[in-house]
Amino acid sequence: MNLKDGVKTSENKVSSETRKLSSFVRDRSNSLLDRLESYEDIISLEVGDTGLSRAKALEREFDLRQLFIKYEGDNPTGTQKDRIAFAQLYDALRREYDVVSLATCGNYGVAMALAAELAGIKCRIYIPESYHTERILEMEQLNAEIIRLPGSYEHVVTQSSKLAEEHGWYDANPGGTNTSLQISAYSQIALEIFEDLGDAPKYCAVPVSNGTLFAGIYRGFVNLYKRGKTSRIPKMIAASSSHKNPIVQSFLLGLDYCKDLKPENIKETKFNEPLVNWHSFDGEEALYALKESEGEAFNISDKKLRDMTTLLHKKEGFRILPAATAGLIALLQLDEKLNFEPDRFVAVLTAKH
Repeated sequence: MNLKDGVKTSENKVSSETRKLSSFVRDRSNSLLDRLESYEDIISLEVGDTGLSRAKALEREFDLRQLFIKYEGDNPTGTQKDRIAFAQLYDALRREYDVVSLATCGNYGVAMALAAELAGIKCRIYIPESYHTERILEMEQLNAEIIRLPGSYEHVVTQSSKLAEEHGWYDANPGGTNTSLQISAYSQIALEIFEDLGDAPKYCAVPVSNGTLFAGIYRGFVNLYKRGKTSRIPKMIAASSSHKNPIVQSFLLGLDYCKDLKPENIKETKFNEPLVNWHSFDGEEALYALKESEGEAFNISDKKLRDMTTLLHKKEGFRILPAATAGLIALLQLDEKLNFEPDRFVAVLTAKH
């Protein structure tokens, strides 16, 4: 089966100041310390501090007050993946790697390609043979090397990690030694939400795939609470494609571990592809976050993903990738079930369309 995700190409523009800093970073005659400082400046200029806005039109539509949307489409390549891409490229630069490598089905590859291009580090991107995305052109334009491998996304991740180890490349795949770094990068989302709201929300809803983003946001709120910055830790809501994500299914089954699904039962579409997998590489961390926060998990159909994309554009003016709306849909479904008391609620929208 040939699969094509629903992400449209992004301009991947960065500021002229970032380009000047990049020229300095790429010049290896400069000291490593100075190059690292310049790359830090690039991250500060381009990544994170994404918008948090009150979705008043949706509030009226669904009779829910103080609904906030955290829009990760404000990042350079249009998704939350820029956060972990730039954090890992900084780490690779600090450790003086010449090559970074990873497996991807689209968004993560573009984010890593841009981060690597700005750092002057070679980027090798492995993509499953059956996947087709318009973003491959972007990766190539950013000077990344594209390698096709047979098998599912999960198989390609495993194979690319082995190749990185064999050749001494920086392995930027999920579920490996960089998990803590990735979780730390995503924890900044919680900090940004806190800075805008002044406290943690009652619920925070997030789409889940590998679980890294979900675990990172939860960890950020835990850190804030333990530092006495917030009065609570939000209940976390995980949402993914119906019956196609191990984290959601394991939680709904009441399991204390993240159980793999049967690969043959996973059916990708252009709407659900960013969400589905049979093995979630950081599933244990995400499942822990769900249980510890007394959260909820939801299966979301393709039809609901499509419908919410249309509604968001009509009511709030956002052009959102269908899969990125899963958390918002789950939050609204939970409100329909529980009839929330007045409070503040946040849904993270992970990618623009």
